[in-house]
Amino acid sequence: MSKKVVIKQVRSDVGCVPAVRRTIKAIGLGRIGKSREIVSNEAVMGMLRRVSHLIDITPVK
Repeated sequence: MSKKVVIKQVRSDVGCVPAVRRTIKAIGLGRIGKSREIVSNEAVMGMLRRVSHLIDITPVK
């Protein structure tokens, strides 16, 4: 079974470079407090590292 993580946006992307804003949108976030449950793989983890200063990551059991 694949590992899943819950991603919650805790900071705004206003003032960030456009690449960070596009990454937040690609993850499916866009507002503070919005969260998504996604399957973790190498591509997703790379995206999460890029925006780690804006999000909280919680593993799903």
